[in-house]
Amino acid sequence: MTEKNITTKIQVYSYSELTEEQKKLVDLAKEATKGSYAPYSQFNVGAAVLLENGVTIKGANQENAAFPVGICAERSAIFNAGANYPGVGIKSIAVTAFTRGAFVEEPCAPCGVCRQALIEFEKNAGFPMEVLMVGNDTIYRLDSACDLLPLTFKEF
Repeated sequence: MTEKNITTKIQVYSYSELTEEQKKLVDLAKEATKGSYAPYSQFNVGAAVLLENGVTIKGANQENAAFPVGICAERSAIFNAGANYPGVGIKSIAVTAFTRGAFVEEPCAPCGVCRQALIEFEKNAGFPMEVLMVGNDTIYRLDSACDLLPLTFKEF
């Protein structure tokens, strides 16, 4: 038997330590929570992506009484990017959530389905996608979407 250890480097920032470009993306993700439709979970998630051409796109979770047909904020944003800007890579994504009258304290992480979707967009672009997971004043930064899911599907 052999053993493999998997580690992920997570950089921890406060909002004031971000670059202006990162702050803009975080602000757009927070604004995107207002477009969320979350009557069942009351967990309003917003995402914003920055494309390599400088365009930014927002996404928000959309729930449905038939739970499997809803969509997460991250996939809402990246699928919008893919449909409207085919072949344009995503440089960065910011994700946050608003619930019980406030933004979440701990940084909001993408679900497993979103992680795989982000990785596929990253691989198709051919360069890493920065991931910003946003809490109230704590932001986790990853260099690559692949850091979210180290044992990803490799062949697609």
